Amino acid sequence: MKLLYIVPKIKNAGGVARVLSVKANYFVEKFGYKVHILSQNEENDSFFYDFNSDIVFHNMILNGNAFQFLKSYKKQLNQKIAGINPDVILVADNGLKAFIFPFIINTKIPIVFESHGSKFIEEKELNFHFTTKFISKIKYHFKDFGIKKYTKVVALSKANLKEWNIKNGIVISNPSWVQTDVYADLRHKKVIAIARNSYEKGLDKLLHIWKEVTKKHPGWMLNIYTDDFDCLNNNVVDLGIASTVSVFGFVKNIEDKYLESSIYAMTSRSEGFPMVLLEAMSFGLPCIAFDCPTGPRSLIKNEENGFLIPNHDFEKYIAKLSILIECEDIRIKLGKNAKQVSDNYSVEKIMEKWKEFFEEL
Repeated sequence: MKLLYIVPKIKNAGGVARVLSVKANYFVEKFGYKVHILSQNEENDSFFYDFNSDIVFHNMILNGNAFQFLKSYKKQLNQKIAGINPDVILVADNGLKAFIFPFIINTKIPIVFESHGSKFIEEKELNFHFTTKFISKIKYHFKDFGIKKYTKVVALSKANLKEWNIKNGIVISNPSWVQTDVYADLRHKKVIAIARNSYEKGLDKLLHIWKEVTKKHPGWMLNIYTDDFDCLNNNVVDLGIASTVSVFGFVKNIEDKYLESSIYAMTSRSEGFPMVLLEAMSFGLPCIAFDCPTGPRSLIKNEENGFLIPNHDFEKYIAKLSILIECEDIRIKLGKNAKQVSDNYSVEKIMEKWKEFFEEL
C-alpha cells in the first residue's frame, strides 16, 4: 500500500504534524506501507517531530497572487501525483484550497479528506457587517460542495462528521501517542496550555480568564507553550499578569511539562479533535474547555473527567477553574477518569481501523 499525504506544513509543532508523525511511522513500521508526504513552502525548515527514515518527503514552492498560487498548486500537484502514483491520496488541510483539490487533479486514485478542524473554523474574528456574513455563507457552501467530491471523508468525531452532513464519511479518531502508566500527581500549583497563538485557539481568552482567577489564587502559575511567544508575552505584560504567567516556545519534552502540571486549560474558539486534550488526559490531568465546535465535547464528559463550559460563558469558566485549583480531591477524581478515557484511543486500536479502511477502499 502506498499512501500520499498532502498537508500545508509537516515540519512544525502543530497538532496535524504530531498526529501524522504517529500514523505515518506506524504505517511504515507495523504495516509495511510506503508513505509519501507533500507539504508547502518549508524546504529549508527543520522537523519538530521524529519521522521514520523510510518516509519520503516532498515540497511544493507556492507564492504569488491568488491566480499564480492556484496555477502553480495545480501544476505541481499533478506532477507529484503522477510521479508518486499512490494507491490512496489523503488531504489534511483546513484551508479553502483543500475544497478546490478534487476539481484540479487529474487522477482516478481514491482521494480522502481528513477533517482536522471544524467546518466553521475562522482565522480572525468576524464582524456583523452584511458583506462579511455573506462571504462567510458563500465560503461554507463552497466547503459543502467541495467535500462531496472526495471519495471518502474521515472525521475525527461524530460531532465533527455531523457538521458536514455527508453520506461518504466515517469516524476515525486521532490516536494518543502517549504510552505510559505515569500519572501527574496534581499537587503542583501549575495550569498548562499548549496551542498556536492564533485566533481559533483563543489564547487571548485564556489570558483574560486568568487575570480574574489569579486575583484569588496568586500562588498558582499558568504556563503556556506556543509558537508566537514574544507577541503573547507582550499581551501578558499589558494585562499586568506577568508574575503568574510564563510563556514558552514549543518544546519536545512536553510530557515532562504535563507531569509538572495539575490542570489543562483550553479556550479554543473551534477544534477538530484536540490532541492536546488527549495528551493531557493520558497523563491524568483534569481538563477544562469551552464547548466550542466540535472537539472538546468528544473527550470531556462534564464533571466526570473535566469541565465542559458553555461556549463564551467566561464567568462559569472562571468559577470551574477556581474549583479545580481549590479542590485537590476533585482534581484527582477527574484526572483518574480522564486517564481511563485516553485508553480508548490507543495507537493500536486506532491504527487497526485505518488498516481496515484502506483495505476496503
